[in-house]
Amino acid sequence: MLTRQAIHSGAYLENFESLPNLWTQERIERSLTDTMKLRPKDAEDVWIFAYGSLMWNPLVDFDKRQVATLHDWHRSFCLRMVAGRASPEMPGRMLALEAGGHAHGVALRLPRATTDEELRVVWIREMVLGSYAPTWAPVTLDDGTETHAIAFVADTHREQYEADSRVSTVAPLVATTAGKFGSNAEYVFKLHAALKQCSLHDPYIEALAGEIQLLSRRAPGELSGAPE
Repeated sequence: MLTRQAIHSGAYLENFESLPNLWTQERIERSLTDTMKLRPKDAEDVWIFAYGSLMWNPLVDFDKRQVATLHDWHRSFCLRMVAGRASPEMPGRMLALEAGGHAHGVALRLPRATTDEELRVVWIREMVLGSYAPTWAPVTLDDGTETHAIAFVADTHREQYEADSRVSTVAPLVATTAGKFGSNAEYVFKLHAALKQCSLHDPYIEALAGEIQLLSRRAPGELSGAPE
């Protein structure tokens, strides 16, 4: 499992060194600076919206965690993945957010005294390949508070973006790929479990997890024949 130490030591970035278009530390820092310049006036605190692995392995220190609804964005396995939980020979899919709808997840409030440090941890983790466009998006916390949180949404202009994120397309890829961080399917199952622990439901993730389970029961040779 990814650790905070791996990010601080540089070991995390080393996992991606062989890939083209790897973002430099300077470019990652510039993305963080540019995002903070766009901070909405109502965002007195800095919240990170966790909708994937940040739900079960946040790595960052936070002083408050609340179930929240992100507006105007929905989960989508729309990013081609060739490292981490996949490989160049057997690409998988990485989770992101695409425009439209909403997503239930958790919001993590960063301590004011260490906000800058925690943001750098998040940025190195999420922006190593520049696959996301960090966005201030409206959220409603489970206590009714409305504010903005930073959400890592898909950058549809990047080469990793895949427009077809249907369950029937994604499931056969996810079911068969793995890498240094584990299997692609494990990620989906961990997300499914994390949502359940928060009493949350995402029909897309539910359907994807179910389809992967069905495919895993088939012989490997049958996976290529999965329905379009």
